[in-house]
Amino acid sequence: MKKTTTLLLFLCAICSISAQDLMTNVYGRNFQSLNGKWDAIIDLYDQGHKNQIYQNKKPQGKTDFFEYSFENGLRLNVPSDWNSQIPELKYYEGTVWYARRFDAKKEAGKRLFLYFGAVNYRCRIYLNGTEIGKHEGGFTPFQIEVTDKVKEADNFLAVEVNNTRTVDAIPAMAFDWWNYGGITRDVMLVTTPNTYIKDYFIQLDKDKANQIDVRVQLSENTANTNIQIEIPELKISQKLTTNSEGVAQTSIQNIKKLERWSPASPKLYNVIVSSDNDRVEEQIGFRNIAVKGEDIYLNDAPIFLKSISFHEEIPQRMGRAFSEPDAMMLLSEAKALGCNMIRLAHYPQNEYTVRLAEKMGFLLWEEIPIWQGIDFENEQTKTKAGNMIKEMVMRDKNRCALTFWGVANETQPSAPRNEFLKHLIQCCKDIDNTRLIIAAFDLVRFDRNRQVFVMNDPFIKELDVVAVNKYMGWYHQWPVTPDKAIWDVAKGQPLIISEFGGEALYGQTGNADVVSSWSEDYQATLFHDNLEMFKHIPNLRGTSPWILFDFRSPFRFHPTNQEGWNRKGLVSDQGFRKKAWYIMKEYYNNK
Repeated sequence: MKKTTTLLLFLCAICSISAQDLMTNVYGRNFQSLNGKWDAIIDLYDQGHKNQIYQNKKPQGKTDFFEYSFENGLRLNVPSDWNSQIPELKYYEGTVWYARRFDAKKEAGKRLFLYFGAVNYRCRIYLNGTEIGKHEGGFTPFQIEVTDKVKEADNFLAVEVNNTRTVDAIPAMAFDWWNYGGITRDVMLVTTPNTYIKDYFIQLDKDKANQIDVRVQLSENTANTNIQIEIPELKISQKLTTNSEGVAQTSIQNIKKLERWSPASPKLYNVIVSSDNDRVEEQIGFRNIAVKGEDIYLNDAPIFLKSISFHEEIPQRMGRAFSEPDAMMLLSEAKALGCNMIRLAHYPQNEYTVRLAEKMGFLLWEEIPIWQGIDFENEQTKTKAGNMIKEMVMRDKNRCALTFWGVANETQPSAPRNEFLKHLIQCCKDIDNTRLIIAAFDLVRFDRNRQVFVMNDPFIKELDVVAVNKYMGWYHQWPVTPDKAIWDVAKGQPLIISEFGGEALYGQTGNADVVSSWSEDYQATLFHDNLEMFKHIPNLRGTSPWILFDFRSPFRFHPTNQEGWNRKGLVSDQGFRKKAWYIMKEYYNNK
């Protein structure tokens, strides 16, 4: 009971200090990396607060002693998950304390921020023995200002991380992927001027091919500050002035010789945003995306989305993906498959993956983990979800590859669900009203009277594009042969088959018509049958088989064919391509 009480206090305590609004493009700033080996303490019974281990006290006299020490104990890599680093933590869910020391260069007229790319799932941050912030959500970044809290030398930073699943969390108690705990993405100490360029949104106008819309916001409500926007290759140099809210905005019209970004030609331009005392530089692409009737248009032409999903996991390492080489491994396999889009399942993935995908010419669907089992009647959960989706949009809104903001996956219709998802849609649109809104449903059924597949969920009218997960031949038997599987779903809107497939153990042969063979042969039959069915979906505008790689999941109990892995991958956990990979490769080549 004591552990439960401690956990509830950890989750529900009201703290006056919380993570602050994000600055745009942290990788374009002046920062000091805090990655590397961190000291760690496993706190199975949540005794860290009682012992005040975040103060890291040392014995001062003969009678002093403390029942903890960060030094000379466990050390964990940051970024990384803890589950893959030592065998004892493979299944661990609970609290782990991280700690390290660092020096900080303090300069007059400069501010300092601690920036965390992601910590799974909830955390509290302590600096030099004092709590300075907290965050909930395992897949989005947060920052905390520490200008007046750091010392020039020997700062002690402690992070209390807890990945315990709870009913009010996002995702909730049960989800079909591994619950990796830890500081899973980069940690930085970022230096800015006192008044810095906090945010900017620079993109091609939603409808016009020769107009770039610009909005820049300073960290302070400072009027009459000079802002300059430069895109040297386009010979653009535009001067702006901030209003009383520290915002400057304009539309740069009649741009000559602008090459729009596309999967075939992923053109990016060097963009410089500067003020009187700050400067941020990065690469941005420009494209138009829209829905017209049942079609999705990219740069004024309809496009079929040849997609694939993957988790933020390196299967060969059995751990979280967290670096640019990790991103290259995952994306290169998607490129070889012939894809032009990635569905980042089922949560915002690290910024290396997003930025590299853009450079390689992938459209992106990014979502937060509203994956089954969410408590839609809980107002606190709704607020958390809104915060998460805002953090996702704030981080990636300048990435032209981002095509879809995803608000849900496999949810059941209800009034509370509808209001919850409407809130998420509005959170996206408050920041960015130019992207397409999408959600994936698993509600399609076969109407035996009409002999067609149908779906009844009026909420789809709130979306720009409708997506459907349907595992014909795996979780659902065929009611008719695939060549007679007619669909009447989301008529008048573009439809994407966002998940389909079945499990196969790499190298396993068996009857091509026996589901329980777990064979590549049956998986190949299943793919052939589904591709035949797709011919009879008139508004089909994209497919995304589930999934690129086999991935770890505590859902999967079969002792010989699964062993804790979801085997739906087109590629095995060892990196070998299954027969179904070649079937999808041919399908995409012919699209």
